Amino acid sequence: MFSFKNLSKVLVASAFALSLAACGDGEAEDAGEELDEMVTDAGNAVEDACEDVKEGVDAEDKDC
Repeated sequence: MFSFKNLSKVLVASAFALSLAACGDGEAEDAGEELDEMVTDAGNAVEDACEDVKEGVDAEDKDC
């Protein structure tokens, strides 16, 4: 069963591979750093949304 978190990981990995393929040698490191920041921000946003939903339904386990 696919979860949103697993789907996000697959999409991020695909975006990373495509971005590196599109970059020249000098730009690959900058693209990688930018992608790392985007992945971190997206992961934080997903986790925050999950915690908000669990808090909204008053779940016992609020950790995502």
